[in-house]
Amino acid sequence: MVVNTIFNVFTEGGFLMRNLIFYIASFLGALSIILGAFGTHMFEDYLLQNNRLNTFEIAVRYQFYHVFFLLFIGLVFEMFNKKILKYAFFLVLTGILLFSGSLYLICFTNNGFLGIITPFGGLALIMSWVCLFLSISKAE
Repeated sequence: MVVNTIFNVFTEGGFLMRNLIFYIASFLGALSIILGAFGTHMFEDYLLQNNRLNTFEIAVRYQFYHVFFLLFIGLVFEMFNKKILKYAFFLVLTGILLFSGSLYLICFTNNGFLGIITPFGGLALIMSWVCLFLSISKAE
């Protein structure tokens, strides 16, 4: 229900869901490159000092992996069950925000307690892949 409400907001004025997926994937892809570059060049000493460089690299890597997944969702949006692919799309966004976002926060605040959020992001990412499977199996 919430996904359909959000979808209706984005589709007003001819704004197609498929284009939205591509726009967001492009933005997140560019953001992944920017964050990776900043992490390697500007923040490397800070991250090494706090023993968080590996954590930061995992956050960037998983964000970038799922950019390709978003692009794939956009490419197959017309082929498979659209309703389920919309859920996959929003689960990927939620997963990136919670998984990579919490890891970024851990890196820059050096507060390991925020790691309690990370598994929820991982679960959202897993569920997005399950939604892709379901959308293929229930193709219209």
